[in-house]
Amino acid sequence: MIEFLRVNKYYGRNHILVDVTETIARGEVLVICGPSGSGKSTLIRTINRLEAIDSGRITLDGEDIHAPHVSLDRLRAGIGFVFQAFNLFPHLSALDNCILAPVRLGRMAPPAARERALAMLERVGLADKAHAFPAQLSGGQQQRVAIARALVLEPPVLLVDEPTSALDPEMVGEVLLVIRDLAHRGMTLVCVTHEMGFAREVADRVLFMDHGVVLERAAPREFFDHPQHVRARQFLADIRSPFGRA
Repeated sequence: MIEFLRVNKYYGRNHILVDVTETIARGEVLVICGPSGSGKSTLIRTINRLEAIDSGRITLDGEDIHAPHVSLDRLRAGIGFVFQAFNLFPHLSALDNCILAPVRLGRMAPPAARERALAMLERVGLADKAHAFPAQLSGGQQQRVAIARALVLEPPVLLVDEPTSALDPEMVGEVLLVIRDLAHRGMTLVCVTHEMGFAREVADRVLFMDHGVVLERAAPREFFDHPQHVRARQFLADIRSPFGRA
């Protein structure tokens, strides 16, 4: 469904993505992990053109998404994105946050968008918070609203960028449970996370990155039990240590 071919990205002199070549199958749950600054978030942000690339090619269903003729609105309407910091509009209720994009993009009439948004809020366990504003919600609830918002347009692809990094530890579980439910529904899901227990349980495949390079790709059991690359072994040893750096 998604293909990267020799994708490179620079920030000034820093080479952020280095010749990334990868294929993500339809319906696959892919978890991308690695140390901070390894290029994980930049990689998934290239899929909906929140980040431009400097060379290479990325295709979605065979279409080059960085081609000049591609409509950003059309592209992003078909790709859900859940940000680290929720990115909810503070002056809108949970329901109105979910309704805004489909109505503004002309993809749904307001009554249909409202019905769909309420259904998605119910899916993430927040039907009773539809009229609450972000400031009235916990961090975990805000992230679940952000997930509901990403699902309103029924995107075939959902990108999730470190969804628990801005949460207090006791709120992490509620968000991961929602994402796990989505994964089990057959959606194509690409998730950047440091939650290795979640990756082991939910992923079909794990990519490990460091310094912009995909160093290892494997099924979860193989990756966690028998990592091949020395950097992957070091990373997993660090996060298993009570004094780990990752």
